[in-house]
Amino acid sequence: MSHNNIQGTLLHIPATVYILDLNSNGFKGELPKLSNGTSLLMLDLSSNFFVGSVHHFLCSYSPEVFLRSTLNLGNNHLSGVIPECWDKWHELIYLNLENNGLSGEIPGTLGSLRQLISLNLRGNKLLGRIPASLMNLKYLEILQIDRNELVGSIPKWFGNLSSLRLLNLRSNHFVGNIPYELCHSTRIQILDLANNDLSGSIPRCFNNFSVFLGKTVLNNNQMMFFGTRSKFVSGSDSLVMKGREDTYETILGLVTLLDLSSNNLVGPIPSELTALRELKSLNLSSNQLTGRIPDKIGDMKSLETLDLSLNKLSGKLPLSLSSLTFLSSFNVSWNQLTGRVPSSTQLQSFHESSFFGNKLCGDPLKLCLPTEVPNAEVQKEDNVSHGATDWGLIASVVVGLFIGFWLIVAPLMVSGVWRVAYFGFLSDLRYKTYDVMRKYLRRQHVF
Repeated sequence: MSHNNIQGTLLHIPATVYILDLNSNGFKGELPKLSNGTSLLMLDLSSNFFVGSVHHFLCSYSPEVFLRSTLNLGNNHLSGVIPECWDKWHELIYLNLENNGLSGEIPGTLGSLRQLISLNLRGNKLLGRIPASLMNLKYLEILQIDRNELVGSIPKWFGNLSSLRLLNLRSNHFVGNIPYELCHSTRIQILDLANNDLSGSIPRCFNNFSVFLGKTVLNNNQMMFFGTRSKFVSGSDSLVMKGREDTYETILGLVTLLDLSSNNLVGPIPSELTALRELKSLNLSSNQLTGRIPDKIGDMKSLETLDLSLNKLSGKLPLSLSSLTFLSSFNVSWNQLTGRVPSSTQLQSFHESSFFGNKLCGDPLKLCLPTEVPNAEVQKEDNVSHGATDWGLIASVVVGLFIGFWLIVAPLMVSGVWRVAYFGFLSDLRYKTYDVMRKYLRRQHVF
């Protein structure tokens, strides 16, 4: 009876009920009681208006009460701490408590849910560190604890969760480096560590993720968890892609995302990232990254979203960006980039704000000044004008001075006969010039 407008309170759930799906209705009040002898396969009370604590619902039953598959209490108004009595629910494979007002620390007894595949605690007010007992969840594929107030470093033992596909730690207060051990979880296809206080450099081992490399074929059913033969629940997550936040549910199993934005990461973008040919969304914005954008970034053929804005990247935009034909969201604004925007149908289609805060030119920005390669003669003249030594000119001047001195000046100084003849020649030349000018002026006066 999901997705109706059923309102009122739900007092108890009879023992004869095995599957109950009342999500997306208008139920209010506290959570119902479970009758003794209840053996539920699936209980979904999400997206209602239930209030109060979850303690009486989870901890007040005898061993005759079982919940064997899925429990979804997400998107209500539940409050208080999450109790430490999960050892009674050891057959759960899917647990969702997202988007409530739950507080306190993550209970350590969650580590007793050895069959758990999906754990969703996102959007609450949880404090403290991630309990080490969660390393016992060997079958865990989805871990969502984003949008809480968790602290500490990212545990190295995440690398022991070999089945992990989705890890979302977004919007907490995690500090320290991204552990190299995380790369041992090779099946990850969604890794969101954005909006924390992480530091250090980006690990070079992200090319261990087989899904990003294209070595593992994606299957949308991998994010679906069957409660019965005819009813299943699917994982869902709110992810920032294509410049906006959307909720992905039915196609979550086809999403590949790496989001490290809004941290304090430093150093260059590892060239190893360019091997992630099946990655669809890469967001490294709002960090302190330096150096050049890797030249082979165009090898990431599946990229639909690329955001490198608000860093300290320098150099030119790689020409290989022209090869990213699936790009629908692109941003390199507010870096220290220079030069011309590479020509491609995709890059020229983005708004100029995608390039602001750099020294870039070319469509869609202002036109670049023409740059012509000078020929050899122009280059030679340019070298001379900028102080390059022209030895030919110097040799010509020296030879001219030498010949002029010995052929003209030296004989005049040595021989008196030469001096008389030379100055007599100059005197005759002067009188002849004066006579010609006088006759010319007289003729002009007559006419």
